[in-house]
Amino acid sequence: MNRVLIWDWPVRVGHWFLVAGFGLAWITGDSERWRLVHGAVGGAMVGVVLFRLLWGFVGTRHARFADFVRGPRAAAAHLRGLLALRPEYTAGHNPAGGFAILALLAFILLTGATGWFAYQDAGEWAGELHETLAHALLLLVFVHLAGVLVGSAVLGENLVRAMLDGRKRARPEAAIPSARAVAVPLLLAAAAAGAWWFVQ
Repeated sequence: MNRVLIWDWPVRVGHWFLVAGFGLAWITGDSERWRLVHGAVGGAMVGVVLFRLLWGFVGTRHARFADFVRGPRAAAAHLRGLLALRPEYTAGHNPAGGFAILALLAFILLTGATGWFAYQDAGEWAGELHETLAHALLLLVFVHLAGVLVGSAVLGENLVRAMLDGRKRARPEAAIPSARAVAVPLLLAAAAAGAWWFVQ
């Protein structure tokens, strides 16, 4: 199989935006001096997640939730295949990865929401819950990274590279016709709107 275009630009830009955003938010989380930056980054991440949720319904083939959210049985079957070193090959996200993606998106939204309440001085509970959710999100990130590393090793394909150039080994009919770069400004606008709204 040849490497064909699987991931569009909005998926890739959104993914790496969230990677960088989470790292920056984590670094600035305990500093009062960087409180504004921390809040703006968190708001921008929420904006990107909201865009990704919309893109999961109107985006290209492999960006859509219908392509990779298949239910717990399919996810469990994929994990069993992975442990047996015989996973089912999927052009887009695998069923187990689909659950991880939904969990990551949900926890980013919850962490951002509690961060906003804490930013508005809603009470000590908001700050404590925000911190707890941030640590849970970090754990999910490590699980996601482990899945990427194991999947890359078992499948013999660099999944990090795939999220950079958008290409994976797949049959020609699995390829998407366009990378939809035109939608990237909308994603960045969502990030900017989230950051602006958060720090008002």
